[in-house]
Amino acid sequence: MKKLFVLCCIALLLVACSQKEEATKADKKKEGQVMNEQLIGKWAGDIEIPNGSLPIIVDLQKEGGTLSVPAQGLSNYPFKSVTYDGNEVQIIINLNGSFIEVKGLLKDDQIEATFNQNGVKFRLLLKPYEEQPSEPVSYETFSVPVKDGDLTVALQKSNKEPSPVVLIIAGSGPTDKDGNSAIAGKNNSLKMLAEGLAQEGIASVRYDKRGIGDNTNLLTKEDDISVDLYVDDAVQVLNALTANKAFSSVHIIGHSEGSLIGMLAAQKASVESFVSIAGAGRAADELLLEQITGQLTPTLTAEATTILAALKKGEQVKNISPELQPLFRTSVQPYMISWLKYNPATELQKLTGRVLIVQGTNDIQVKATDAEALKHGNEKAELIYMDGMNHILKNAPEDRQGNLATYADPTLPLHPNLLPTIQKFIANN
Repeated sequence: MKKLFVLCCIALLLVACSQKEEATKADKKKEGQVMNEQLIGKWAGDIEIPNGSLPIIVDLQKEGGTLSVPAQGLSNYPFKSVTYDGNEVQIIINLNGSFIEVKGLLKDDQIEATFNQNGVKFRLLLKPYEEQPSEPVSYETFSVPVKDGDLTVALQKSNKEPSPVVLIIAGSGPTDKDGNSAIAGKNNSLKMLAEGLAQEGIASVRYDKRGIGDNTNLLTKEDDISVDLYVDDAVQVLNALTANKAFSSVHIIGHSEGSLIGMLAAQKASVESFVSIAGAGRAADELLLEQITGQLTPTLTAEATTILAALKKGEQVKNISPELQPLFRTSVQPYMISWLKYNPATELQKLTGRVLIVQGTNDIQVKATDAEALKHGNEKAELIYMDGMNHILKNAPEDRQGNLATYADPTLPLHPNLLPTIQKFIANN
């Protein structure tokens, strides 16, 4: 009986301890929930990227939430998951195969966070969101049927009709129809180009690429993208413009990597002229190696060289050093394979219409060597240098730091000679 009494006492003690532990857990959970309530809502801040800053908006909800990047046209993109632990929050986002993780700590009514995209980390400070007046929209939109859905296209009307119309194709990476990206920042270069041409009597169309802005839903996996798919999208837009009687002639302007896409599309559609602005004149592997040489250690440079050689043969590479993951991650390799098979100078040679090559003398990404290579590929092309113009079509200093500072400054105007030169060329004067 005594033994049974002792066992009962121990059992009661264990129950009491268990209840106390559960109560403590409940108190902690309640405390965490109070903190979570302070985290819930809209937050805004700037990702500190090498070339400046990139504004983002994070909408935190008890279950789920969204990310918006206005400069890229990304609006209310849903989280894959969000978890709270007291005053800490962790967000996971799968953006078209690109892994994004945001870890933040609530402190003094701010969230001090890190923004991790594919292993590359950036500092991020989020503050309570305040509604900002939106920029006026000066274009109309229409849809063009493409593979897997409809492509939303922005039409910048001119002040007369019928008028020439230009398809403006943006550059590489997450660059949107306005010329803005997470890498370059907000500069509105292509937006200014479209609006400027409209004032000169030339209509234009431009669009966010698959997976970006208006066309986010056209891409579910990053490894589905290829140069050829981008070219097919451009061809479908060109065909729609050719069939529209509001336009007297159809032209293409390709900026940076958009130059390659534009010249490939021009081979498959009826266009009167093609303008290459800051377009590469050499195969992508040669250009990439030139850009990264001196920025990587000799070991990483050697690895990058080996990876590019394999990709050029159509072979994917599994083992990539963490430092090279942003450039050569597995999900982007199919795109790079499709890109490396083309030589821009060779492709430009195939065009039968009029060609204008525009190159800035202070472009730190694409050199005069490329412009000369394009000119050599098509001897009939006209080559014009813009003194002092950089890669985002603005006047910029030669020094790298000062040059890059312009990438995130939308107040800077386009190079003064750019619009008159393009207008004259399209008008064939």
